[in-house]
Amino acid sequence: MTRLATTWLVYRLTHSAMWLGVVGFAGQIVTFLVAPFAGVLIERVDRRRLLVWTQVAAAIQSLALAALTLARVITLPEILGLAALQGLINAFDMPGRQSFLIQMVEDKQDLGNAIAINSSMANGGRLIGPAIAGVVIAIVGEGMCFLIDGLSYIPVIASLLAMRITAEKMTRPAVGMWEGLREGWNYVSTFRPVRSVLLLFALMAFVGFPYTVLLPLIAAQVLHGGAATLGWLTAASGIGALASGLSLTLRKTVVGLTRMLQIAATLLGMGLVLLGFSHTLWISLAVLLVVGFGMMQGPSISNTIIQTLTTEDKRVRVMSYYTAAFFGMTPFGSLLAGTLAEHFGPLHTLMMAGACCLAGALWFTMELPKMRAVMRPIYQEMGLLPVRNPQ
Repeated sequence: MTRLATTWLVYRLTHSAMWLGVVGFAGQIVTFLVAPFAGVLIERVDRRRLLVWTQVAAAIQSLALAALTLARVITLPEILGLAALQGLINAFDMPGRQSFLIQMVEDKQDLGNAIAINSSMANGGRLIGPAIAGVVIAIVGEGMCFLIDGLSYIPVIASLLAMRITAEKMTRPAVGMWEGLREGWNYVSTFRPVRSVLLLFALMAFVGFPYTVLLPLIAAQVLHGGAATLGWLTAASGIGALASGLSLTLRKTVVGLTRMLQIAATLLGMGLVLLGFSHTLWISLAVLLVVGFGMMQGPSISNTIIQTLTTEDKRVRVMSYYTAAFFGMTPFGSLLAGTLAEHFGPLHTLMMAGACCLAGALWFTMELPKMRAVMRPIYQEMGLLPVRNPQ
């Protein structure tokens, strides 16, 4: 609800594609810059306690946004500042949340299903939230969406406090900040499977995911609708994403996920190209089902592969780079998408983004044999693949 309300609020105040991109950039560039440092710091603290504090901070940010909007005094600089604050919170929340999930899953073979269920829950919100937000904005304005978001953190915080999980013994790393950063970077840049997955995921986040910045323009300028139309477009994407998450919950093993990541990038690219040709609401809704499916497969599958392959002592630092790719590349893409839409229009921008995703899928296809040669011994050691007896 908040994401849709923010984009519509910015569009209502500015009627500018460029400013939609700038706000997306401001909200996530902070995450990109801070996440690697946050990954080193998170290794030194209790994950559940960290998440409690990030939820408290996020609630304060949402309530501040609600108060300013409901008082009708909100301005663009205040939106930019609060978006940057949310980016700072996400830099700590995302890697902490992903690494905390490991503590909640006793059997690591269930990790893929756990991540998929987590994604399905999130995408249930993506499905229901925009549809509700479109109605709420039309009746009482964007401020009520922000207020609901701020209040929703209360049960989240209560749930975290109610958990009874045996905390892992915290051992402070012997290395300092810069050495920890160097070790994490060396691991990510030299371990081929993680490097290739992160590169494709970063490309999808850079050119594919920012299509959401253009949806207000599609709703208003191409489909000649309003906030309700934007809500339906976002909900269609959410349905595709929810179906994607549910399909992953049915998988019994992480083996074969690299091929699915290749398919996800292809679907996202094809969907964006087709969306660029659409001038009809029902066609756009149908295409957004495909876009949403491919978009959510990317982060869920990348997350599962990386967490399965990464050693425990590097997990949080590697997940901080995943966070940087997720929240960090998207702002640059949002800024680029907004700028291109100002000059070439939203439809041509979507087509260019889709073509880039298809090129990334082709590159990843050529990487797969080399990746699998490295991954097979690891999966065999984990008991996920049979060990071939030498003849």
